[in-house]
Amino acid sequence: MPQLGLLHRRAWAVLLGQLRRPPRPVCIRTVHSHSQVAEAVLTSQLKPHQEKSNFIIKTPKGTRDLSPQQMVVREKILDMVVSCFKRHGAKGLDTPAFELKEMLTEKYGEDSRLIYDLKDQGGELLSLRYDLTVPFARYLAMNKLKKMKRYHVGKVWRRESPTIVQGRYREFCQCDFDIAGQFDPMIPDAECLKIICEILSGLQLGDFIIKMSWKDVRHEMVAKKGLVPEVADQIGDYVQCHGGVYLVEQMLQDPRLSQNKQALEGLGDLKLLFEYLTLFGIAEKISFDLSLARGLDYYTGVIYEAVLLQTPAQAEEEPLNIGSVAAGGRYDGLVGMFDPKGHRIPCVGLSIGVERIFSIVEQRMKTFGEKIRTTETQVFVATPQKNFLQERLKLIAELWDAGIKAELLYKNNPKLLTQLHYCENMGIPMVVIIGEQELKEGVIKLRTVASREEVAIKRENLVAEIQKRLSES
Repeated sequence: MPQLGLLHRRAWAVLLGQLRRPPRPVCIRTVHSHSQVAEAVLTSQLKPHQEKSNFIIKTPKGTRDLSPQQMVVREKILDMVVSCFKRHGAKGLDTPAFELKEMLTEKYGEDSRLIYDLKDQGGELLSLRYDLTVPFARYLAMNKLKKMKRYHVGKVWRRESPTIVQGRYREFCQCDFDIAGQFDPMIPDAECLKIICEILSGLQLGDFIIKMSWKDVRHEMVAKKGLVPEVADQIGDYVQCHGGVYLVEQMLQDPRLSQNKQALEGLGDLKLLFEYLTLFGIAEKISFDLSLARGLDYYTGVIYEAVLLQTPAQAEEEPLNIGSVAAGGRYDGLVGMFDPKGHRIPCVGLSIGVERIFSIVEQRMKTFGEKIRTTETQVFVATPQKNFLQERLKLIAELWDAGIKAELLYKNNPKLLTQLHYCENMGIPMVVIIGEQELKEGVIKLRTVASREEVAIKRENLVAEIQKRLSES
Protein backbone atom coordinates (compact mmCIF):
# COMPACT_ATOMS: atom_id res chain seq x y z
CA MET A 1 0.00 0.00 0.00
CA PRO A 2 1.57 3.35 -1.02
CA GLN A 3 2.42 5.73 1.80
CA LEU A 4 0.49 8.99 2.22
CA GLY A 5 2.24 12.04 0.80
CA LEU A 6 3.07 15.09 2.88
CA LEU A 7 -0.07 16.95 1.82
CA HIS A 8 -2.24 14.00 2.67
CA ARG A 9 -0.63 13.59 6.10
CA ARG A 10 -1.29 17.24 6.93
CA ALA A 11 -4.91 16.99 5.80
CA TRP A 12 -5.49 13.94 8.01
CA ALA A 13 -3.85 15.71 10.96
CA VAL A 14 -6.16 18.73 10.57
CA LEU A 15 -9.21 16.50 10.29
CA LEU A 16 -8.30 14.46 13.39
CA GLY A 17 -7.70 17.67 15.32
CA GLN A 18 -11.16 18.97 14.41
CA LEU A 19 -12.77 15.73 15.53
CA ARG A 20 -11.01 15.89 18.96
CA ARG A 21 -12.38 19.40 19.68
CA PRO A 22 -15.54 19.75 21.81
CA PRO A 23 -18.51 21.29 19.95
CA ARG A 24 -18.70 25.08 20.04
CA PRO A 25 -21.45 26.66 22.22
CA VAL A 26 -23.09 28.33 19.23
CA CYS A 27 -23.81 24.90 17.73
CA ILE A 28 -25.36 23.31 20.83
CA ARG A 29 -28.91 24.42 19.92
CA THR A 30 -28.45 23.21 16.35
CA VAL A 31 -27.13 19.85 17.46
CA HIS A 32 -29.95 19.55 19.99
CA SER A 33 -32.59 20.32 17.33
CA HIS A 34 -30.98 17.82 14.99
CA SER A 35 -31.23 15.17 17.70
CA GLN A 36 -34.91 15.96 18.14
CA VAL A 37 -35.50 15.55 14.43
CA ALA A 38 -33.61 12.27 14.42
CA GLU A 39 -35.64 11.05 17.39
CA ALA A 40 -38.90 12.04 15.70
CA VAL A 41 -37.91 10.31 12.47
CA LEU A 42 -36.91 7.18 14.38
CA THR A 43 -40.19 7.19 16.29
CA SER A 44 -42.20 7.57 13.07
CA GLN A 45 -40.27 4.71 11.54
CA LEU A 46 -40.74 2.44 14.53
CA LYS A 47 -44.38 3.25 15.25
CA PRO A 48 -45.88 1.48 12.20
CA HIS A 49 -43.93 -1.67 13.08
CA GLN A 50 -44.99 -1.52 16.72
CA GLU A 51 -48.69 -1.14 15.79
CA LYS A 52 -48.69 -3.52 12.84
CA SER A 53 -49.95 -6.44 14.92
CA ASN A 54 -53.10 -4.43 15.86
CA PHE A 55 -53.68 -2.99 12.37
CA ILE A 56 -56.49 -4.57 10.33
CA ILE A 57 -56.74 -3.79 6.62
CA LYS A 58 -60.44 -3.38 5.81
CA THR A 59 -62.95 -1.03 4.25
CA PRO A 60 -64.96 1.31 6.51
CA LYS A 61 -68.24 0.00 7.91
CA GLY A 62 -71.03 0.14 5.37
CA THR A 63 -68.74 0.36 2.34
CA ARG A 64 -67.14 -2.17 0.03
CA ASP A 65 -64.77 -2.64 -2.88
CA LEU A 66 -66.10 -3.92 -6.18
CA SER A 67 -64.02 -6.54 -7.98
CA PRO A 68 -63.52 -6.41 -11.78
CA GLN A 69 -66.21 -9.11 -12.14
CA GLN A 70 -68.63 -7.09 -10.02
CA MET A 71 -67.86 -3.92 -11.94
CA VAL A 72 -68.83 -5.60 -15.22
CA VAL A 73 -72.25 -6.51 -13.82
CA ARG A 74 -72.70 -3.10 -12.18
CA GLU A 75 -71.85 -1.26 -15.40
CA LYS A 76 -74.38 -3.35 -17.35
CA ILE A 77 -77.08 -2.44 -14.83
CA LEU A 78 -76.17 1.25 -14.96
CA ASP A 79 -75.99 1.24 -18.76
CA MET A 80 -79.52 -0.18 -18.97
CA VAL A 81 -80.84 2.35 -16.46
CA VAL A 82 -79.17 5.36 -18.10
CA SER A 83 -80.20 4.28 -21.61
CA CYS A 84 -83.82 4.24 -20.40
CA PHE A 85 -83.43 7.75 -18.93
CA LYS A 86 -81.99 9.00 -22.23
CA ARG A 87 -84.76 7.30 -24.19
CA HIS A 88 -87.19 9.52 -22.29
CA GLY A 89 -85.27 12.70 -23.18
CA ALA A 90 -83.38 13.35 -19.94
CA LYS A 91 -80.19 15.40 -19.78
CA GLY A 92 -77.24 14.36 -17.63
CA LEU A 93 -76.28 16.38 -14.54
CA ASP A 94 -73.67 16.11 -11.81
CA THR A 95 -73.33 18.00 -8.52
CA PRO A 96 -70.62 18.09 -5.81
CA ALA A 97 -70.30 15.12 -3.45
CA PHE A 98 -70.63 17.59 -0.55
CA GLU A 99 -72.88 20.59 -0.08
CA LEU A 100 -73.05 23.49 2.32
CA LYS A 101 -74.53 22.08 5.51
CA GLU A 102 -77.29 24.70 5.57
CA MET A 103 -78.45 23.49 2.15
CA LEU A 104 -79.23 20.02 3.51
CA THR A 105 -80.67 20.84 6.93
CA GLU A 106 -84.44 20.82 7.47
CA LYS A 107 -85.01 18.92 4.23
CA TYR A 108 -85.16 15.34 5.48
CA GLY A 109 -87.06 15.48 8.77
CA GLU A 110 -85.88 12.89 11.30
CA ASP A 111 -83.50 11.42 8.71
CA SER A 112 -81.34 14.55 8.99
CA ARG A 113 -79.48 12.80 11.82
CA LEU A 114 -78.11 10.39 9.20
CA ILE A 115 -76.28 13.12 7.30
CA TYR A 116 -72.47 12.93 7.38
CA ASP A 117 -71.05 16.27 8.55
CA LEU A 118 -67.48 17.06 7.52
CA LYS A 119 -65.00 18.37 10.09
CA ASP A 120 -64.69 22.16 10.12
CA GLN A 121 -61.37 23.06 8.49
CA GLY A 122 -61.71 26.76 9.25
CA GLY A 123 -63.88 27.47 6.22
CA GLU A 124 -67.40 26.52 5.16
CA LEU A 125 -69.49 24.04 7.12
CA LEU A 126 -70.03 21.11 4.76
CA SER A 127 -71.91 17.80 4.66
CA LEU A 128 -71.84 14.84 2.31
CA ARG A 129 -74.94 14.72 0.15
CA TYR A 130 -77.71 12.50 1.51
CA ASP A 131 -79.46 12.05 -1.83
CA LEU A 132 -79.49 13.53 -5.34
CA THR A 133 -82.87 15.27 -5.07
CA VAL A 134 -81.99 18.16 -2.76
CA PRO A 135 -78.84 19.06 -4.76
CA PHE A 136 -81.03 19.06 -7.90
CA ALA A 137 -83.48 21.47 -6.28
CA ARG A 138 -80.57 23.68 -5.20
CA TYR A 139 -79.23 23.62 -8.78
CA LEU A 140 -82.60 24.71 -10.20
CA ALA A 141 -82.96 27.59 -7.72
CA MET A 142 -79.33 28.71 -8.06
CA ASN A 143 -79.53 28.82 -11.87
CA LYS A 144 -83.09 30.21 -11.93
CA LEU A 145 -84.32 27.32 -14.11
CA LYS A 146 -88.08 26.93 -14.50
CA LYS A 147 -88.11 23.47 -16.09
CA MET A 148 -85.72 20.62 -16.72
CA LYS A 149 -85.78 16.87 -17.31
CA ARG A 150 -82.57 15.42 -15.93
CA TYR A 151 -80.92 12.21 -14.81
CA HIS A 152 -78.11 11.87 -12.32
CA VAL A 153 -76.02 8.85 -11.33
CA GLY A 154 -73.79 9.31 -8.30
CA LYS A 155 -72.82 8.22 -4.82
CA VAL A 156 -74.59 9.37 -1.66
CA TRP A 157 -73.81 8.80 2.01
CA ARG A 158 -76.06 7.97 4.98
CA ARG A 159 -74.90 7.26 8.52
CA GLU A 160 -77.28 4.40 9.18
CA SER A 161 -76.80 0.80 10.26
CA PRO A 162 -75.82 -1.08 7.11
CA THR A 163 -77.31 -4.43 6.12
CA ILE A 164 -74.99 -5.79 3.46
CA VAL A 165 -77.16 -8.82 2.68
CA GLN A 166 -80.12 -6.60 1.80
CA GLY A 167 -78.03 -4.17 -0.24
CA ARG A 168 -78.06 -1.39 2.38
CA TYR A 169 -74.80 0.55 2.73
CA ARG A 170 -73.55 3.82 4.17
CA GLU A 171 -72.05 4.69 0.79
CA PHE A 172 -74.15 3.73 -2.19
CA CYS A 173 -75.06 4.71 -5.74
CA GLN A 174 -78.34 6.33 -6.74
CA CYS A 175 -79.81 6.66 -10.22
CA ASP A 176 -82.32 9.51 -10.34
CA PHE A 177 -84.69 10.80 -13.01
CA ASP A 178 -86.67 13.99 -12.37
CA ILE A 179 -89.03 16.29 -14.26
CA ALA A 180 -89.19 19.91 -13.08
CA GLY A 181 -91.65 22.46 -14.38
CA GLN A 182 -95.30 23.48 -14.63
CA PHE A 183 -97.16 20.96 -16.79
CA ASP A 184 -100.65 19.57 -17.14
CA PRO A 185 -101.66 17.26 -14.27
CA MET A 186 -100.38 13.70 -14.00
CA ILE A 187 -98.52 13.46 -17.33
CA PRO A 188 -95.00 13.66 -15.80
CA ASP A 189 -96.10 11.42 -12.92
CA ALA A 190 -97.32 8.76 -15.34
CA GLU A 191 -94.04 8.88 -17.28
CA CYS A 192 -92.02 8.35 -14.09
CA LEU A 193 -94.07 5.24 -13.29
CA LYS A 194 -93.61 4.04 -16.87
CA ILE A 195 -89.82 4.43 -16.56
CA ILE A 196 -89.74 2.32 -13.40
CA CYS A 197 -91.67 -0.44 -15.18
CA GLU A 198 -89.36 -0.32 -18.20
CA ILE A 199 -86.21 -0.59 -16.09
CA LEU A 200 -87.41 -3.38 -13.79
CA SER A 201 -88.80 -5.36 -16.72
CA GLY A 202 -85.58 -4.90 -18.69
CA LEU A 203 -83.43 -6.11 -15.80
CA GLN A 204 -85.55 -9.30 -15.57
CA LEU A 205 -85.54 -9.36 -11.78
CA GLY A 206 -88.89 -11.13 -11.51
CA ASP A 207 -92.45 -9.98 -10.94
CA PHE A 208 -92.97 -6.63 -9.21
CA ILE A 209 -95.67 -4.21 -8.13
CA ILE A 210 -95.56 -0.43 -7.73
CA LYS A 211 -97.45 0.81 -4.67
CA MET A 212 -98.79 4.34 -5.03
CA SER A 213 -100.22 6.72 -2.46
CA TRP A 214 -100.10 10.34 -1.21
CA LYS A 215 -97.72 11.80 1.30
CA ASP A 216 -99.54 12.06 4.66
CA VAL A 217 -103.00 11.72 3.16
CA ARG A 218 -105.01 13.33 5.93
CA HIS A 219 -102.63 16.29 6.32
CA GLU A 220 -102.67 16.83 2.56
CA MET A 221 -106.44 16.85 2.47
CA VAL A 222 -106.90 19.20 5.44
CA ALA A 223 -103.95 21.59 5.29
CA LYS A 224 -103.28 21.73 1.56
CA LYS A 225 -106.53 20.75 -0.17
CA GLY A 226 -108.83 22.67 2.18
CA LEU A 227 -110.98 19.73 3.24
CA VAL A 228 -112.65 19.78 6.62
CA PRO A 229 -111.24 17.14 9.03
CA GLU A 230 -114.49 15.14 8.93
CA VAL A 231 -114.21 14.58 5.18
CA ALA A 232 -110.54 13.69 5.52
CA ASP A 233 -111.46 11.10 8.12
CA GLN A 234 -113.95 9.61 5.68
CA ILE A 235 -111.15 9.28 3.15
CA GLY A 236 -109.17 7.57 5.91
CA ASP A 237 -111.64 4.69 5.78
CA TYR A 238 -109.98 3.72 2.52
CA VAL A 239 -106.45 3.66 3.92
CA GLN A 240 -106.58 -0.09 4.51
CA CYS A 241 -107.73 -0.72 0.94
CA HIS A 242 -105.53 -1.17 -2.10
CA GLY A 243 -106.21 -1.77 -5.76
CA GLY A 244 -106.33 -0.13 -9.18
CA VAL A 245 -108.63 2.28 -10.90
CA TYR A 246 -111.67 0.45 -9.52
CA LEU A 247 -110.76 1.69 -6.02
CA VAL A 248 -110.65 5.26 -7.29
CA GLU A 249 -114.03 4.83 -8.95
CA GLN A 250 -115.40 3.37 -5.71
CA MET A 251 -114.26 6.46 -3.83
CA LEU A 252 -115.78 8.70 -6.51
CA GLN A 253 -119.15 7.01 -5.96
CA ASP A 254 -118.98 7.47 -2.20
CA PRO A 255 -121.55 10.21 -1.38
CA ARG A 256 -119.44 11.33 1.58
CA LEU A 257 -116.66 12.31 -0.84
CA SER A 258 -118.50 13.20 -4.04
CA GLN A 259 -120.18 16.17 -2.34
CA ASN A 260 -116.82 17.82 -1.67
CA LYS A 261 -115.24 19.79 -4.50
CA GLN A 262 -111.65 19.34 -3.37
CA ALA A 263 -112.05 15.61 -2.87
CA LEU A 264 -113.54 15.28 -6.33
CA GLU A 265 -110.60 17.19 -7.83
CA GLY A 266 -108.06 14.94 -6.13
CA LEU A 267 -109.89 11.77 -7.14
CA GLY A 268 -110.26 13.18 -10.64
CA ASP A 269 -106.48 13.54 -10.86
CA LEU A 270 -106.10 9.96 -9.70
CA LYS A 271 -108.53 8.68 -12.29
CA LEU A 272 -106.70 10.70 -14.95
CA LEU A 273 -103.40 9.19 -13.84
CA PHE A 274 -104.78 5.68 -14.20
CA GLU A 275 -106.05 6.56 -17.67
CA TYR A 276 -102.53 7.52 -18.68
CA LEU A 277 -101.11 4.39 -17.04
CA THR A 278 -103.60 2.30 -19.01
CA LEU A 279 -102.48 3.96 -22.25
CA PHE A 280 -98.87 3.19 -21.29
CA GLY A 281 -99.86 -0.44 -20.73
CA ILE A 282 -98.75 -0.57 -17.09
CA ALA A 283 -101.97 -0.05 -15.10
CA GLU A 284 -101.90 -3.66 -13.88
CA LYS A 285 -98.48 -3.02 -12.29
CA ILE A 286 -99.79 -0.15 -10.13
CA SER A 287 -101.55 -0.68 -6.81
CA PHE A 288 -103.26 2.33 -5.22
CA ASP A 289 -102.41 1.83 -1.54
CA LEU A 290 -103.10 4.69 0.88
CA SER A 291 -101.22 2.89 3.66
CA LEU A 292 -97.92 3.55 1.86
CA ALA A 293 -95.78 6.20 3.54
CA ARG A 294 -92.37 7.63 2.70
CA GLY A 295 -90.41 9.40 5.42
CA LEU A 296 -88.69 12.25 3.59
CA ASP A 297 -90.19 15.62 4.45
CA TYR A 298 -89.93 17.16 1.00
CA TYR A 299 -92.60 14.93 -0.62
CA THR A 300 -95.86 16.82 -1.11
CA GLY A 301 -98.14 14.66 -3.26
CA VAL A 302 -98.13 11.36 -5.06
CA ILE A 303 -95.53 8.88 -3.77
CA TYR A 304 -94.67 5.41 -4.97
CA GLU A 305 -92.27 2.56 -4.46
CA ALA A 306 -91.61 -0.64 -6.39
CA VAL A 307 -91.19 -3.96 -4.61
CA LEU A 308 -90.29 -7.37 -5.99
CA LEU A 309 -92.94 -9.98 -5.40
CA GLN A 310 -90.30 -12.67 -5.70
CA THR A 311 -86.87 -13.23 -7.14
CA PRO A 312 -86.78 -15.16 -10.45
CA ALA A 313 -88.55 -18.51 -10.00
CA GLN A 314 -85.57 -20.80 -9.75
CA ALA A 315 -85.50 -23.67 -7.28
CA GLU A 316 -81.79 -23.20 -6.69
CA GLU A 317 -82.13 -19.59 -5.59
CA GLU A 318 -82.81 -18.44 -2.06
CA PRO A 319 -85.32 -15.58 -1.73
CA LEU A 320 -83.83 -12.24 -0.69
CA ASN A 321 -85.56 -9.79 1.65
CA ILE A 322 -84.56 -6.78 -0.40
CA GLY A 323 -87.44 -4.36 0.15
CA SER A 324 -88.14 -1.62 -2.38
CA VAL A 325 -85.95 -1.49 -5.49
CA ALA A 326 -87.23 1.86 -6.79
CA ALA A 327 -89.15 4.79 -5.31
CA GLY A 328 -90.07 8.37 -5.89
CA GLY A 329 -92.80 10.97 -5.78
CA ARG A 330 -93.79 14.59 -6.17
CA TYR A 331 -92.03 17.40 -4.30
CA ASP A 332 -93.54 20.70 -5.43
CA GLY A 333 -92.19 22.83 -2.57
CA LEU A 334 -88.52 21.84 -2.39
CA VAL A 335 -87.10 24.29 -4.96
CA GLY A 336 -88.94 27.14 -3.25
CA MET A 337 -87.04 26.42 -0.03
CA PHE A 338 -83.86 27.61 -1.81
CA ASP A 339 -85.41 30.56 -3.64
CA PRO A 340 -85.19 33.90 -1.74
CA LYS A 341 -88.70 34.79 -2.91
CA GLY A 342 -90.03 31.30 -2.34
CA HIS A 343 -90.98 30.69 -5.97
CA ARG A 344 -92.24 27.12 -6.31
CA ILE A 345 -91.34 24.83 -9.19
CA PRO A 346 -93.36 21.60 -9.32
CA CYS A 347 -91.14 18.50 -9.50
CA VAL A 348 -91.64 14.76 -9.68
CA GLY A 349 -89.02 12.05 -9.90
CA LEU A 350 -87.80 8.57 -9.15
CA SER A 351 -84.72 6.79 -7.85
CA ILE A 352 -83.55 3.31 -8.80
CA GLY A 353 -82.05 1.21 -5.96
CA VAL A 354 -78.93 0.06 -7.78
CA GLU A 355 -77.28 -1.55 -4.75
CA ARG A 356 -80.32 -3.68 -3.95
CA ILE A 357 -80.71 -4.72 -7.58
CA PHE A 358 -77.02 -5.57 -7.70
CA SER A 359 -77.42 -7.78 -4.62
CA ILE A 360 -80.05 -9.83 -6.46
CA VAL A 361 -77.96 -10.17 -9.61
CA GLU A 362 -74.84 -10.96 -7.58
CA GLN A 363 -76.61 -13.77 -5.72
CA ARG A 364 -77.83 -15.17 -9.02
CA MET A 365 -74.27 -15.19 -10.35
CA LYS A 366 -73.02 -17.09 -7.31
CA THR A 367 -75.89 -19.59 -7.43
CA PHE A 368 -75.40 -20.53 -11.06
CA GLY A 369 -71.64 -19.99 -11.23
CA GLU A 370 -71.88 -17.59 -14.14
CA LYS A 371 -68.51 -16.66 -15.62
CA ILE A 372 -68.02 -12.99 -16.28
CA ARG A 373 -65.52 -11.51 -18.73
CA THR A 374 -63.68 -8.65 -17.06
CA THR A 375 -62.25 -7.22 -20.30
CA GLU A 376 -63.68 -6.47 -23.74
CA THR A 377 -60.57 -7.54 -25.69
CA GLN A 378 -61.52 -8.74 -29.16
CA VAL A 379 -58.17 -9.79 -30.58
CA PHE A 380 -54.90 -11.05 -29.11
CA VAL A 381 -51.60 -10.55 -30.95
CA ALA A 382 -49.33 -13.59 -30.62
CA THR A 383 -46.16 -15.05 -32.08
CA PRO A 384 -44.60 -18.54 -32.00
CA GLN A 385 -41.03 -17.26 -32.33
CA LYS A 386 -38.43 -15.29 -30.45
CA ASN A 387 -37.32 -11.73 -31.19
CA PHE A 388 -40.65 -10.74 -32.76
CA LEU A 389 -41.67 -8.04 -30.25
CA GLN A 390 -41.23 -5.22 -32.77
CA GLU A 391 -43.48 -6.93 -35.32
CA ARG A 392 -46.11 -7.58 -32.66
CA LEU A 393 -46.02 -3.94 -31.56
CA LYS A 394 -46.44 -2.71 -35.15
CA LEU A 395 -49.34 -5.11 -35.69
CA ILE A 396 -51.20 -4.23 -32.50
CA ALA A 397 -50.78 -0.51 -33.26
CA GLU A 398 -52.62 -1.11 -36.55
CA LEU A 399 -55.46 -2.80 -34.69
CA TRP A 400 -55.70 -0.06 -32.06
CA ASP A 401 -55.70 2.65 -34.74
CA ALA A 402 -58.61 0.85 -36.44
CA GLY A 403 -60.59 0.92 -33.18
CA ILE A 404 -60.16 -2.80 -32.47
CA LYS A 405 -59.72 -3.81 -28.83
CA ALA A 406 -56.48 -5.77 -28.71
CA GLU A 407 -53.89 -7.10 -26.25
CA LEU A 408 -50.47 -8.76 -26.19
CA LEU A 409 -48.24 -10.22 -23.48
CA TYR A 410 -45.61 -7.87 -22.07
CA LYS A 411 -42.73 -10.25 -22.78
CA ASN A 412 -40.05 -10.30 -25.45
CA ASN A 413 -40.25 -14.03 -26.10
CA PRO A 414 -43.49 -15.54 -24.77
CA LYS A 415 -44.34 -19.17 -25.49
CA LEU A 416 -47.15 -19.67 -28.00
CA LEU A 417 -48.98 -22.09 -25.72
CA THR A 418 -48.91 -19.54 -22.89
CA GLN A 419 -50.42 -16.94 -25.19
CA LEU A 420 -53.20 -19.25 -26.40
CA HIS A 421 -54.05 -20.33 -22.86
CA TYR A 422 -54.34 -16.68 -21.87
CA CYS A 423 -56.89 -16.12 -24.64
CA GLU A 424 -58.97 -19.10 -23.53
CA ASN A 425 -58.91 -18.04 -19.88
CA MET A 426 -59.86 -14.44 -20.67
CA GLY A 427 -62.52 -15.31 -23.25
CA ILE A 428 -60.78 -13.45 -26.10
CA PRO A 429 -62.49 -14.64 -29.32
CA MET A 430 -59.69 -14.16 -31.89
CA VAL A 431 -55.91 -14.42 -32.12
CA VAL A 432 -53.66 -13.01 -34.85
CA ILE A 433 -50.36 -14.87 -35.17
CA ILE A 434 -47.27 -13.47 -36.85
CA GLY A 435 -44.00 -15.36 -37.39
CA GLU A 436 -41.10 -15.58 -39.84
CA GLN A 437 -43.09 -17.53 -42.41
CA GLU A 438 -46.05 -15.15 -42.24
CA LEU A 439 -43.72 -12.17 -42.51
CA LYS A 440 -42.10 -13.57 -45.67
CA GLU A 441 -45.43 -14.37 -47.31
CA GLY A 442 -47.08 -11.07 -46.30
CA VAL A 443 -49.90 -12.79 -44.44
CA ILE A 444 -51.20 -13.06 -40.87
CA LYS A 445 -52.79 -16.14 -39.34
CA LEU A 446 -56.24 -15.44 -37.88
CA ARG A 447 -57.28 -18.01 -35.30
CA THR A 448 -60.74 -18.51 -33.81
CA VAL A 449 -60.18 -19.42 -30.18
CA ALA A 450 -63.37 -21.44 -29.68
CA SER A 451 -62.99 -23.70 -32.72
CA ARG A 452 -59.18 -23.40 -33.00
CA GLU A 453 -59.53 -22.92 -36.76
CA GLU A 454 -56.82 -20.88 -38.48
CA VAL A 455 -56.82 -19.08 -41.84
CA ALA A 456 -54.13 -17.03 -43.56
CA ILE A 457 -55.18 -13.45 -44.33
CA LYS A 458 -53.23 -10.96 -46.41
CA ARG A 459 -51.74 -8.31 -44.14
CA GLU A 460 -53.55 -5.45 -45.91
CA ASN A 461 -56.92 -7.23 -45.53
CA LEU A 462 -56.54 -8.20 -41.86
CA VAL A 463 -58.34 -5.23 -40.28
CA ALA A 464 -61.30 -5.52 -42.66
CA GLU A 465 -61.61 -9.27 -42.01
CA ILE A 466 -61.57 -8.80 -38.22
CA GLN A 467 -64.16 -6.02 -38.38
CA LYS A 468 -66.37 -8.20 -40.58
CA ARG A 469 -66.23 -11.08 -38.10
CA LEU A 470 -66.93 -8.80 -35.16
CA SER A 471 -69.99 -7.35 -36.88
CA GLU A 472 -71.32 -10.85 -37.54
CA SER A 473 -70.78 -12.11 -33.98
